[in-house]
Amino acid sequence: MMVDHADQPLCSNDRAGGAGRIALAHDWIVARRGGELVLDAIADALLSRANPCEITRLYTMFHAGVPISERIDALPVTVSPLGRLPAPLRRWLLPAYPAAARSLTRVLARDHSESPIDLLVSTSSVAAKAIRPPAGVPHLCYCHTPARYLWSQGDQYGGGGVKGLARGAGLALFRGRLRRWDRDTSAHVSVFVANSSHTREQIRLAYDRDALVIHPPVRTDFFTPDPGVPRCGSLLVVSALEPYKRVDLAIDAAACAGRPLTIIGAGSHERALRAHAARTANAEVTFVGRADDDAVRDAMRRAWAFLMPQTEDFGITCVEAQACGTPVVARGAGGALDTVIDGQTGTLIGSEDAGDWADAIRAINPPDLAISCRANAERFGAERFGSAISALVDACSNREVGG
Repeated sequence: MMVDHADQPLCSNDRAGGAGRIALAHDWIVARRGGELVLDAIADALLSRANPCEITRLYTMFHAGVPISERIDALPVTVSPLGRLPAPLRRWLLPAYPAAARSLTRVLARDHSESPIDLLVSTSSVAAKAIRPPAGVPHLCYCHTPARYLWSQGDQYGGGGVKGLARGAGLALFRGRLRRWDRDTSAHVSVFVANSSHTREQIRLAYDRDALVIHPPVRTDFFTPDPGVPRCGSLLVVSALEPYKRVDLAIDAAACAGRPLTIIGAGSHERALRAHAARTANAEVTFVGRADDDAVRDAMRRAWAFLMPQTEDFGITCVEAQACGTPVVARGAGGALDTVIDGQTGTLIGSEDAGDWADAIRAINPPDLAISCRANAERFGAERFGSAISALVDACSNREVGG
């Protein structure tokens, strides 16, 4: 049985006077992170058009009841049966995701038979793209990445103690079957949109599909420089504390460079990272835990440099730091190739050697790069994103793309 959280659509307008009725799908609503901000920006683009769309409902596997935005929080929501299970089990339920997607497909079909939709828009990094749209309805998928633990970074999900080993063993057992399911259900998507050139290539490798690239929106109106805030000597990481984020490399690099490191974020790898910091010579690390937007912005404005040691699909925090005038030292791969201009807004590193990272950190001088950092970040503003999404919705509605 699905769990319905509301009864009325968010924006009820005359169908002939708008751009159509649109259903949204999202993997899960468990925290307000980059994917949820993109979901909100898509909703904003659909509702802010000259002819606003009607958003009928949001379909998701899990919903923890956390607030995302006024727009998203006001939507009627259908949650899969997995959503009735305790939230901490979410990461262990991967083999059940296909059944969850099928259950959401059935409810969407039932809803469509009672009140037809014109377009399904999903934002997905694992399962929302697997929801099959009703016959004749296009499916536009904004893909953050094909599931990393199935395709590109599965070996990095087996660390972090006993739980990590159990997670790695489970992935090894189910990966083949889940990969086949993931590839097969890509046929449910009419048009893929990738958040970066890197993700476009990952979509090609995993699904043999092409994708348009629309970079996600960055809140450049909120993340801004403040000349009155002095730079401290500390480096900064803002990240989920998971093995693939490679925060251990940031700890090693900061210690090698002789600079303190502030880490904002939480996750399953936190205990292992604290232990790593404790046994690393010369490491001066402050674990802040989760922080609100104001605290993150203040830390970005004060930091000497922002570190992104992992391969990110896009990396919104990396652009937020640049919007604050803070240079970035990043892995020279993934989304950083789209967002960091080597030598102008930071440095791209091609190795995992802490000494190489330390050399790049020592060479950074924020005052020299602050203006170019801000100018680069402005390329990723929300207005650009909204215009691109609105144009693509028009193209899907007119069957000018996909099929």
